[in-house]
Amino acid sequence: MKPKDIIAGKNSLTSLWIFGYGSLVWKPDFKYKSSKVGYIHGYKRRFWHGDNFHRGNEDLPGRVVTLIEDDYATTWGVAFEVTGSQVEEALKYLNVREAVRGGYVTKLVDFIPEDDQSNQSQQALLYIATPDNPLFLGPASPEVIGHQIATRQGKTGHNLEYLLRLAEFMRRSCPHVDDPHLFSIEAAALARVPYLLGAQ
Repeated sequence: MKPKDIIAGKNSLTSLWIFGYGSLVWKPDFKYKSSKVGYIHGYKRRFWHGDNFHRGNEDLPGRVVTLIEDDYATTWGVAFEVTGSQVEEALKYLNVREAVRGGYVTKLVDFIPEDDQSNQSQQALLYIATPDNPLFLGPASPEVIGHQIATRQGKTGHNLEYLLRLAEFMRRSCPHVDDPHLFSIEAAALARVPYLLGAQ
């Protein structure tokens, strides 16, 4: 089954797993039956996507995460199982939140729950921003990204909140996982806060 067919509702699904690796891990905002912490292979999480709605604006876009293909990488997050009427409701909501306002497209991936000793994967839908997206900002140093995040705010809230909540999730739910990209940006952003407060 193709992601676009799922989104278009061409197949009547009674159950669907949706993988979140950014704000969805702490703020899904849709009804779901169950959730599992786990990971996907072949992608690395990076603060390379611009956000001109939720965590920034047209003049000062924020930075949020997307996934970059990398055969040797693993990304941890949360998969949510939606069933029955929840499937259509969740997809409608996420289409606005992630696709229309966020510029993300959909892909199907193999999700592996952390608590599954058999290493059995479950196909899941995810939202991803690609480099050909107009909002895609690309790589920069932790200091540059941290400064941008510390000084951006959008309709959903401050960009710094997004960063700190994601870092908190990783420490609480995946304490055994090292994420140097995330944690180096967190450190750089927090280092900017005293300067920003002093400038007010």
